Amino acid sequence: MATHEMSRDATMAPGGHEVVFRSATELVALIRTGELSAVEVVDAHIRRIEAIDSDLNAVVIPLFDRARADAADADEAMKRGEPVGPLHGVPVTIKEQYRVAGTQTTLGATKQIGRIDRDEGPLVTALRRAGAIVLGKTNILQTLAGWESVNPVYGHTANPWNLDRTPGGSSGGEAAIVAAGGSALGLAGDYGGSIRLPAHFCGVHGIKPTAGRLTNDDFAPGLLGTGQEAFIPQPGPIARTVDDLQLAMSILAATSMGRTGDLVAPVPWSDPNRIDVAGLRVGMYVDNGYFPVSASVRRAVEEAAAMLRGLGAEVVETAPPDPWEAVRIFLAAASAGGGRDFFELLGDEKPVPQVAGLLRGVRIPALMRPLVVAMMERRGQRYLADQIRHLKLASAAEFWEIVEARNRYRLAYLDLFDAQGLDVIICPPVASPAFTHGASEHLFPAVSYAYTYNILGAPAGVVSTTRVRADEEGGRAPGSRDLAHITAAQVDRGSAGLPLGVQVVARHWDDAVVLAVMGALEREARCNPDYPNPAGLAI
Repeated sequence: MATHEMSRDATMAPGGHEVVFRSATELVALIRTGELSAVEVVDAHIRRIEAIDSDLNAVVIPLFDRARADAADADEAMKRGEPVGPLHGVPVTIKEQYRVAGTQTTLGATKQIGRIDRDEGPLVTALRRAGAIVLGKTNILQTLAGWESVNPVYGHTANPWNLDRTPGGSSGGEAAIVAAGGSALGLAGDYGGSIRLPAHFCGVHGIKPTAGRLTNDDFAPGLLGTGQEAFIPQPGPIARTVDDLQLAMSILAATSMGRTGDLVAPVPWSDPNRIDVAGLRVGMYVDNGYFPVSASVRRAVEEAAAMLRGLGAEVVETAPPDPWEAVRIFLAAASAGGGRDFFELLGDEKPVPQVAGLLRGVRIPALMRPLVVAMMERRGQRYLADQIRHLKLASAAEFWEIVEARNRYRLAYLDLFDAQGLDVIICPPVASPAFTHGASEHLFPAVSYAYTYNILGAPAGVVSTTRVRADEEGGRAPGSRDLAHITAAQVDRGSAGLPLGVQVVARHWDDAVVLAVMGALEREARCNPDYPNPAGLAI
């Protein structure tokens, strides 16, 4: 496994801390006081990327020359006494799916190579206007439909904690480079856990805002997901501190309330710092009843519950709405178009294994589907049978039923909050620590902890709090012949030292409550010797 030694004298901030592991909030303060220049900060991050990215392959479209020029312009503006924005001089990265002028957007499909965007969307524009310096675009999963970051255009991205593990997906490039100190802040996207899994896997923090909170106008048009609004993807930030998530959301949410094509609701952004965690009523569950969690993931949630009790919150046990129904709605809505967008995106290109199963399932003829489902069940592949049962082209009437089922599911979620008087829920983000490369092909059920909240449209964040302990590596028995159980047990082996996160969810539009609880957990967890820090990285 490769390691790299940084040039310490070139990347040190006042107080002896490396520039590249300072938060965005800290960097802005250092630049404003003149202790560092934007050029110095950007150069440090570019050198960090150049030193580590041959191992990670996270920044797949570097924009270093423009970034250096933009940093120089930022320094000149300060010398002239011009007003500076809240992200002045902060290096950021953007997920490949979003438009950045002069760059291609492929979604990992070779058919789309050379498809150059000439303009930028409102979120990227807002980050630039706030003073952020874009270093480049980061890797994704082909088609975005899964939880690793691999495609034939750019290759696969590795986890900075263990290069044999995935950083997750589809925003894995963002989480990997932020965790590794190559970027202070990342703009990512979440359709089925694509922000939260990478945050959990890479030891950083991320938030999927309430559905409709942020505009999707940055997404390259005509590539994927046209007209699909049964549940909609949400852009969101990834960062190393919760304060940076709040800073980013205050900028992105204000921008989204302007004139955008997807009619973002005019709900003002609230300040999480005004919310006192003491007195909140917190629901907690460690098992959703669909797929069991690793011992390490269970401990992370239980420790988070204890932290919140210590801060004065009331913690009670709860459970999510029916997880089997969540799986049905997710798969039925995602495949209602028969996979047409995916096939048009890829053309004749073969999908990577992490995506191929989904597309094969959609294409099973209707008459054959019950036979295939029955065969999978006889072989002990319960979860695969469940996926095949729901992955299918839908008629208009069937799609309306899916939307109605989604509405009922959301009402059940709100009823749960009302019945127990809850302000927030904490739970696992996913059933395991970071997957080994390729394992996600068989771990769709393990991600049910995440995509439940995409269906619900509720705000959901992941805060990194601890790492897997050596005695937790074998904490899961395979339990059955099911490939999902077998693969999850394999993932647990050798996982010691990997970071773990806790998912925090709330009612719709209570994004600030999510961030307030995440911030409280971050502050408490930093006192724990198991808290993830850059010293544990493999690169």
